[in-house]
Amino acid sequence: MKGDATGKREPFIRSFVTRSRRLTLAQQRGWDVGFPKWGLTTTSGTLDWDAVFGFQGRRVLEIGFGMGDSLLQMARAEPDAQFVGVEIHRPGVGKLVNQVDSTGLVNLRVYSEDAVNVFERSLESESLDAIHIYFPDPWPKKRHHKRRLIQAPLVSLLADKLRVNGVIHLATDWDPYAEHMFAVLEAEPRLANLAGPGRFSPRPKFRPQTKFELRGERLGHSVRDIIYQRQIDSH
Repeated sequence: MKGDATGKREPFIRSFVTRSRRLTLAQQRGWDVGFPKWGLTTTSGTLDWDAVFGFQGRRVLEIGFGMGDSLLQMARAEPDAQFVGVEIHRPGVGKLVNQVDSTGLVNLRVYSEDAVNVFERSLESESLDAIHIYFPDPWPKKRHHKRRLIQAPLVSLLADKLRVNGVIHLATDWDPYAEHMFAVLEAEPRLANLAGPGRFSPRPKFRPQTKFELRGERLGHSVRDIIYQRQIDSH
């Protein structure tokens, strides 16, 4: 991450807002039994994907998977791919790792840490095939826009971790945030919109519709998918 002219580190916004909530028995079991087997930590250093999963495959990372329903579905649908989820919300992490442990799914791992820490400390450059960010908090009030996850420093970091032809796949049901996403992604020279400048992509069949998304549609919100692909560096 680049610093300013004084050499000071430019601060990233955090990729999460902590919310307190009591864990259910299943979620607590996920933490007690599932996370020690399926959880990852940045203290372990750089992630060796093939060693952790025990096989080679397409590498997909999702930031902010919530309760994990769609991530679990995608991992089940593509057993030959390696999926990693990053989420700080304890109930969601507990639920997902409990399901992973209960179903015997072997191609999904989880970090329960801030995504920026994971990207800076545990992921090598040009190591990912896809980064998914589905329905991040839009922070609709203008005075809160600086809290939005999709900002230039983060997008630059994500682009660095993508392999050539890898993709960043965003989804939102908030049109003003979609326009903000376009502006930030278009400003990153290593990325290009797969659908063409300023155009949305159709929802890929592999992305399940979430309860949150269906609720938004019932409220009349338009769900937007935005997919940018990592290009070969011009230099």
